Amino acid sequence: MDSKICPADERKMTSVFERYLTLWVGLAIVGGIALGKLAPGVAQYLDGIAIRVNGAPVVSIPIAIALFFMMYPIMVKIDFAEVVKAGKTPKPVLLTLIVNWCIKPFTMFAIAWLFLGVLFRGLLPGMDLLKDGSEVELWRSYISGAILLGIAPCTAMVLVWGYLSRGNQGLTLVMVAINSLTMLVLYGLLGGWLLGVNEMPVPWEALLLSIGIYVALPLVAGYFTRRWILRNKGEVWFAEKFLHILTPVSIAALLGTLVLLFSFKGEVILGNPLTILWIAIPLSIQTVLIFGITYAVARLLKFSYEDAAPAAMIGASNHFEVAIATATMLYGLSSGAALATVVGVLIEVPIMLALVRFCLRTRNWFRPAAPAEK
Repeated sequence: MDSKICPADERKMTSVFERYLTLWVGLAIVGGIALGKLAPGVAQYLDGIAIRVNGAPVVSIPIAIALFFMMYPIMVKIDFAEVVKAGKTPKPVLLTLIVNWCIKPFTMFAIAWLFLGVLFRGLLPGMDLLKDGSEVELWRSYISGAILLGIAPCTAMVLVWGYLSRGNQGLTLVMVAINSLTMLVLYGLLGGWLLGVNEMPVPWEALLLSIGIYVALPLVAGYFTRRWILRNKGEVWFAEKFLHILTPVSIAALLGTLVLLFSFKGEVILGNPLTILWIAIPLSIQTVLIFGITYAVARLLKFSYEDAAPAAMIGASNHFEVAIATATMLYGLSSGAALATVVGVLIEVPIMLALVRFCLRTRNWFRPAAPAEK
């Protein structure tokens, strides 16, 4: 891995915070449910502190602040100058773009609809009250959360998965940068269309505002922060001091958001604990399916292992930070869509660690990387 991006100290910190993310998420869930029992008005009060349009809450300010700090540390790490070098290895980049935007959103919708809308529909009764006061069937709300996950390719944890699987980290960063830029255009378009197919209300203004706040704003802030620090402090200070401080910020902001979310959803989960399982099954199948498709195509195209592993990882993993943020903004902190995106966090870490081990055991399936590719 390029030391300018992730020095040894940051790798160690990343391992502690991100490899054990499932544990921290579990503790956040317990803490959130306990908070909901002991102080049920806290989450409602915080979610009520919002930017309002025509009297209706559009952006929860506390959640927006927390979610900004989930995204900002990720964006600071991206060197967009590397994007212009992607032409040296165009096939992996093209493969990830095709999988992430032409295949993955539609397989997620189909799998979520099959399980949550057909097979498990009778196990997910009731209605979901959205933030605008409207009601939809609960299973349809869960599908919407799955949709928001499926159209959000990973731009954060994939750096960890690529490192653990010993992939080409330079290429991984290029793919992260390109997908971050692509999300500015395609996330809203695909998301709005698929949510409409799912017969969910699509508040387009809120959706576009969500992209601006949770993708564009941290992207721009990260770009200018990185540029200013490198010019005034240098690469060593940026890598060894600034990134080291930022490493736990994104995880801490995520966990804080989850505590609020589960303080709202605790009663639903305690009343029907199998709900998490019903949502987790299609999300898990989708993760493994997309990994398998990308990994198999990479082998057919004769990629090196170092290129194939991160290409498959970025397709399989999801940008759950943006998904949680968007679900919360569109439908509310207490919505079924928001809960479904959190289940994505729960299942992603253990599954992706298993896929990392699978990659390492199948390195001999691919040609060795040329010296220039390493």
